[in-house]
This record gives sequence, C-alpha cells and structure tokens, in this order.
Amino acid sequence: MTCPGLIISAPASGAGKTMVTLGLLAALRARGLRVQPFKNGPDYIDPAFHRAASGRESVNLDTWAMSSERIAGLVGARSDADLIIAEGSMGLFDGVASAGEAGTGASADLAALTGWPVVLVLDVSGQAQSAAAIAHGFATLSPTVRLAGVILNRVASPRHEALIRAGMAAAGTRVLGALPRRTTIALPERYLGLIQAEEQPHLAALLDELAAFITAHVDLEPILSLAAASFGSQSRPCAVIPPGNRVALARDAAFSFVYPHLIEGWRAAGAEIVPFSPLADEAPDSGADACWLPGGYPELHAGTLAAAARFHDGLRQFARRKPVHGECGGYMAMGAGLIDPQGTRHAMTGLLGLETSFAKRRMHLGYRLATLLAPIPGHEAGARLRGHEFHYATIASQPDDALAHTIDANGAAVPEAGSRRGLATGTFFHLIAPAT
Repeated sequence: MTCPGLIISAPASGAGKTMVTLGLLAALRARGLRVQPFKNGPDYIDPAFHRAASGRESVNLDTWAMSSERIAGLVGARSDADLIIAEGSMGLFDGVASAGEAGTGASADLAALTGWPVVLVLDVSGQAQSAAAIAHGFATLSPTVRLAGVILNRVASPRHEALIRAGMAAAGTRVLGALPRRTTIALPERYLGLIQAEEQPHLAALLDELAAFITAHVDLEPILSLAAASFGSQSRPCAVIPPGNRVALARDAAFSFVYPHLIEGWRAAGAEIVPFSPLADEAPDSGADACWLPGGYPELHAGTLAAAARFHDGLRQFARRKPVHGECGGYMAMGAGLIDPQGTRHAMTGLLGLETSFAKRRMHLGYRLATLLAPIPGHEAGARLRGHEFHYATIASQPDDALAHTIDANGAAVPEAGSRRGLATGTFFHLIAPAT
C-alpha cells in the first residue's frame, strides 16, 4: 500500500507549525481520514499531541540518529493510513554541521530522503510582500526539497493578506491558507517545550477549536492533492534489541519520555512491557528481567518521589539481582539526591551516588554518540549508540564509575559520561538507535 505524505515546516521555531500540524490532523480526522503523524528529530512532547489529534501513535524520524533503512521501516509499518503528516523541527534547513546516519537531522534532509513535499508555515507579522522573498529562498535553496506551498500565519487583516498573496503570486508560490491572529488558541509551555498533553484537561476542546480554525482558513483539498507517494511503503521495521524478555517500565507524569519506536521494537522482539508508577509509590515487577526508568520531570515531583518508600525499597531490591537503567530524569531518580528549583534537596533512591540540582539551571542540548564502557540492558560494553541530551540540571556530585565515552555531533567530548554501580546504570543520554 502506498501512502502519500507531507512535511509541515517553517523558517524558524515559533512560527506556528505545531498549531498548524495539530489543526490539520484534527480537521482531516474529523473528515474520516486516517492520518499518520510523524515528528522530525528528537522530541517527546509534540508526538503526544499528535496522538491526541490523530488517534494514531506519532513516531520520531531522525536522519542523524537513524539509518535510512530504519526510517523506511518505521514509515512502512504505518502505510495503512490515507495520509502522512510529518511535523518538522526548528527551521526547515536547521541541523547539525556534520551528518550522521542519513543526514544532519534537518527537516530538509527528511524531505529529501522521503520525497515528501514541504508546506511552509510563515509568520507574516510585520511584513507583507517581503514574505514572498522568504518563501522563494526556501523553495530554491535545495534541488532535493520541493516546496508545495505556504500557509500564512498571524495575518493582521484582509488588506494584509491581499498584499502578501500578491507577492506570493509574483514569486510563483502557492498560498494554501491564511490564518488570522488568534490569541485565544495557545498551548501552554514550560522550559522543555509545551506542557505535556496528558497534563492538559481541556485538550480535546482545544483540538476541536484548532480543527475548526484550520478548516475555515486553509484549503484542505489542495493539501491532500499535493502529498507525494510514500517512501518506505514496502519496507519492514529494523530490529530493536529489548532490555529483557520482561521489562519493568516506569511510566507516569514524572517518567514519560520514552520513544514509541523503542517500545514498539521491544514488543516486536517478543518482550513484555510491565509499566509501574513511581509517583503512585509502585515498585517494579519483581518478575521482570530488567527495569527501565525513562526521562521526564522528576524535579516537578521531587517531594512525592522522595516520600515514595515502596518505590525506593522495591527498586533497590530489584537492583541487587537484575539490571536497572535510567535516562535523564530516570537517572536523576536513581541518584542520591535532587535539589529542586527552590533549592530544597530531596533524597532519591540512592542506587547511584549522583547529586543533581535545578537551583542554578543550565541547558544541556544536542545529539550524542555514546560508546558504552559497561553494558546496559539490551546493549553490551563497546556498543555505539546514537541519541540526544536535553535538560537543565547540573551535576553537583558524581562519584561512580563512568558509563560511556560520549561525544557530540561535532566530535567534541561531552563531560556528562553517565554512572555505573553494580547492576545500576544511568545517563543523561536518551537512546534513539544503535550507530551503524
């Protein structure tokens, strides 16, 4: 089966591409179409909104961290849809300086790989005909990227719209919609991006409003006709090695950052996933082979986690006999203590000696290539893994042995090397895929 696709991108972050993506997903779903969402690059938060809007799991596609075969397999496994809509990241051509597995991580690289045309969302605040020059530049910069058209966002008035349309017509750029300024439609944010979908009680009503807004101001039929036949429609997913045959997975509002393609791959390999909630003071299943603590927001729930005695005791007992691995937030919860943004220290589980602090925040952001110095569940020592790091915590103390030698996308050494103590391992690094 062949499923056509489009990429929703923009010249820069903040132009409105997430709002447009969600509105298109919800509007087309309301018309009875099966719309498959994807997200370019490393991102945990936007895909959860995609899932709420489309009713289908949104999967990350990353040309720096994933091979073209892995990307094709993830797309091919979802070719039962009527349309693919992939949301870009940052600006269309924004990536890292050095290519990874299949590109630099830019949305343009994904567009070139898949052949999906790009719909460019333009924030036209403070400009008129000049917006056409921006669109023309994006349309002509790369011969491997096809611009299907533009959606104008934050249009001030009918006169403003007419001037911009005149400029676009002169440049030969198709206008697929014009969205007036609307301050009542907004998604609340915190420092890692949007507040998680599961934390927003009025999300369904907001998605309905977005669907109506997009339907009223965007030409949906041309968008459907401009989508190109899907890359990877006949491909099979690449294998993913699970942490164990039975995996205890922390999952709640404090530990939600785990990629769907990993969970899907673990299950496809025959693993059983047994979720538990540290916030509900639940311990990992003692019958599991391994325990995995994903990233998330432990700093927002530090007091609750510190008081979760059953979780602490159960995790410590588990780690005496079986491996436990934590990523970012999970890593912090495995440490000795966490200092919250107000400066209060909260005791964590103590599997590792790590002390982290949010009292003086410092952003850590970027792709990572890690070579393991010791095994983690599912991967042996010496394995090379691609992923990313994104957090605001600082390390106050890390007395344990290093887990990995880690470099960034430019080959520079990253000082945060993770920790290992007995069967407990942890790192700020979020795994995306093995390096080939």
